[in-house]
Amino acid sequence: MGRFAIFVYAVASYAIGMASLVYMVAWLGNFWVPNAIDAPAVVNVQRAAIVNSLLFGAFAIQHSVMARPWFKSWWTRIVPKPAERATYVLMSGLALFALMLLWQPLGGIVWNVETPLLRTLLYAGYGIGWAILVSSTFCLCHFDLFGLRQAWLHFSERPHTPLSFATPGFYRFVRHPIYVGWITLAWLTPTMTISHLAFAAATSVYILLAIRWEERDLVAIHGDDYERFRLTTPMLIPRFSRAPAVHFAKSYSESP
Repeated sequence: MGRFAIFVYAVASYAIGMASLVYMVAWLGNFWVPNAIDAPAVVNVQRAAIVNSLLFGAFAIQHSVMARPWFKSWWTRIVPKPAERATYVLMSGLALFALMLLWQPLGGIVWNVETPLLRTLLYAGYGIGWAILVSSTFCLCHFDLFGLRQAWLHFSERPHTPLSFATPGFYRFVRHPIYVGWITLAWLTPTMTISHLAFAAATSVYILLAIRWEERDLVAIHGDDYERFRLTTPMLIPRFSRAPAVHFAKSYSESP
């Protein structure tokens, strides 16, 4: 695959990845899309639960296995290294689209907030969750995280230099602000159906497992630097005693 082709591929992969997140804003918030997460049930509960479990499991396996160093080492024998991250973004976007488009609503109301002010506040919290998630990617390097920087440097015939590990922005207060955003947007909703509750619970469990795998890789890469960061910075519940941003010499991990 030539340099220009890899760059075009990375841009297309980025577009698909971003499109899946935009669709998720509507799907999880019950805006505009026909098969939103809180839509009425159309199949029996047992079948819906099996289908949804398989969909979420496939997404979780793809999202975590493809991010592990051992998989990347094997995968880059097949996929050009400058396109590896873009391929991850593409596969993640497709897996997320499949999860949303094939998801089977379960029906049933867990809670339904009818007070206009409280509904507005919950929707605002949902929006804040998305804002935390997206802005946290820019605290690191959004375009490196989503595979564009690697492809652009390759297209420009410049070597890919790993970014230094740093703790800017939200990372001063919590180790995993992207996951804080995910959990926030999964749970804050004025209408919680059984379907939505199942998704939020599965997301939370997956995140707790993913953090263990990710931090194991980060310790292997950064050693004592990351151990100190882990000891001084909370995992998911922010501590708002403002710590100075820290920059380390070693590269940060892209693993989600």
